Amino acid sequence: MAEFIGRDRKARRAYGFDEIALVPGEVTVNPDEVDIHWKINGQSFPIPFLASAMDGVVNPAFAIKMGKWGGIAVLNLEGVQTRYENPDEIFGKIAKATPEKATELVQKMYVEPIKEKLIAKRVREIKKGKVPAVVSTIPQHAEKFGKIAQQAGADIVVIQSTVTTVRHIAKAYKVVDFKKFCKEMKIPVILGNCVTYKVALELMETGCAAILVGIGPGSACTTRGVLGLGVPQVTATVDAAAARDLYFKKSGRYVPIIADGGMSTGGDVCKAFACGADAVMIGSAFARAKEAPGRGYHWGMATPHANLPRGTRIHVGTTGTLEEILFGPAKLDDGSQNLVGALRTCLGNVGARNIKEFQLTEIVIAPAIRTEGKLFQAAQRVGMMK
Repeated sequence: MAEFIGRDRKARRAYGFDEIALVPGEVTVNPDEVDIHWKINGQSFPIPFLASAMDGVVNPAFAIKMGKWGGIAVLNLEGVQTRYENPDEIFGKIAKATPEKATELVQKMYVEPIKEKLIAKRVREIKKGKVPAVVSTIPQHAEKFGKIAQQAGADIVVIQSTVTTVRHIAKAYKVVDFKKFCKEMKIPVILGNCVTYKVALELMETGCAAILVGIGPGSACTTRGVLGLGVPQVTATVDAAAARDLYFKKSGRYVPIIADGGMSTGGDVCKAFACGADAVMIGSAFARAKEAPGRGYHWGMATPHANLPRGTRIHVGTTGTLEEILFGPAKLDDGSQNLVGALRTCLGNVGARNIKEFQLTEIVIAPAIRTEGKLFQAAQRVGMMK
């Protein structure tokens, strides 16, 4: 319910992951026996995790590893992989840059034009690993790059921007018709990002295969600071899930929602699913994998913007292999490893046998969830209070 924030102006209260908690169930289930697979356009994936389309996270080698483990890694078609024949040199320079010069250097590196031949080459490299090739592009390049990727063998294309709407107005450039694009493409199309009920519903009505939910929660994203835009992920996910359920009742077509950003621990991931997500897209946790190309660094997709960067380079370190981050065994006590194990265990503890049942979990508003009883962790800066 909205509250007055001043004369004649109301604002609705919104919630983030740190403000809620999940209530254990009256029945519990063996975590090894829960089903966490998800589907997109009939194609089933064993684990509902996507690695973000960020240069410090995904390259063809990482995409192959992620695919082998049953997840999806999204390759950024606007990044260094399609601008440079040998992108490893670029990663080395970005990793060595000082914090003061990092954004400026990233902007400089992304001035190099995108090469269409490299789009096809990167897709083919992923397909050689016998895993799904999933790529991302901004709306302005979707028709051109999407078709190149499709012809090269891509399995899914993601059209992604900071804020995506069906009714975009522009005179300076051609606006992509999402409905037409989704109909013409022979492969599934994911659209994003959005955070409101109405926009989520309108995106689903284009015929897309899934939508991305989240504006500004990513660890390397500065959109909320630069533009003041965003809705905390709990509220955004719940609203998008309501749109999905209404659309399913109206059309009989189920459009999965993917919570994108703001999840650095297993607890965050579990809360996203309980709020209604069908899958999650994560950047920083996977940027810490030994297989990630960023060498312990991570930067947002909007960091290279020439005039108004809405991202920054952050140091996340290299903490383990992709297998350890996904399946454990966890060597860290902060919840950033064994994400799949955390999800399975949480399902079991709330008594859910699958993701659909998990989406009905009781949720409580719990602003003290991170601090209650954690005096020693806070004093010693360990565990949840690092």
